[in-house]
Amino acid sequence: MPAFCRDSFPLVLIMAAIYQAAYRRAALFCRSHSTYVKKMRYLNKLKEDDSLCRQAQTSGTFYLFHNLSPFLRKVEEKYLIPQLSAAGALERSVIEAELKGSFTDLRKALFVVDEDSSSLLASAQALLRWHDSHQYCSKTGQPTQKNVAGSKRVCHASGITYYPQMSPVVIILVSDGSRCLLARQPSFPQGMYTALSGFCDIGEAVEETARREVAEEVGLEVESLWYSASQHWPFPSSCLMIACHALVRGQQLEISMNSLELEEARWFGLEEVMEGLKREPKSAKQDNGNFLPWFPPKQAIAHQLINEWVKQQTS
Repeated sequence: MPAFCRDSFPLVLIMAAIYQAAYRRAALFCRSHSTYVKKMRYLNKLKEDDSLCRQAQTSGTFYLFHNLSPFLRKVEEKYLIPQLSAAGALERSVIEAELKGSFTDLRKALFVVDEDSSSLLASAQALLRWHDSHQYCSKTGQPTQKNVAGSKRVCHASGITYYPQMSPVVIILVSDGSRCLLARQPSFPQGMYTALSGFCDIGEAVEETARREVAEEVGLEVESLWYSASQHWPFPSSCLMIACHALVRGQQLEISMNSLELEEARWFGLEEVMEGLKREPKSAKQDNGNFLPWFPPKQAIAHQLINEWVKQQTS
């Protein structure tokens, strides 16, 4: 997907022209052709054709970022992303005052904007982060140059072309048939539980990663596994989340938690899961200071896995 960004510098405003120009042009292009294939070919052409991309940018809109944090404006109870028709570098305080908003940490921003905007912000920040970490060639140490679309960087000294990549992560909702297993790490917000997850090791298939992670983290052996869906996730550094359901062996249900990885892991019954899905983080704290369990919001693929499990149990 085409995108343009300026190389990032500390305390300097960054405006990333992402997607909008491409989508507008693609929409115009597809009205007469009306095919998904031709739309995708046009978007691909924008990534490779610098002059076409420059032309698209003249009618595109820009999202604002500062140190990888997107700019949001709160209007009544909604958070909106202002879209501007010009790019540039300005002082943070000037922008916030002029546009009556603030630069917001992406972890918060993803969960207060609508679903489409959430996906765009995640993709934009991932691309900005990738450009920031690939300014030099890993072979020659020489500076790399990005193309207009920001879809690649080239080291002219070595001839190597670098493309943005994602790291595959398997996220697994484990079940024993009537309960599901959820866990939390010390870094999580208080009360939040989610499915197990882990990066794919070199040479591993998705199935191997899922079985290994379940064994490593909670000491259980996966009997069967099936795929659910996938999602791009910008943390910790542009991951492809591959979501699966796993059933563990009935005779081996005692959790043996790896305390180096997890703070807590336990089985949840259907009723407790259904209550947790309804619970907002701010309402999870009890009078005694403890926190009732709550789960990732609907924008996260972990929420989808938990919802699917509830539907399986209630069907």
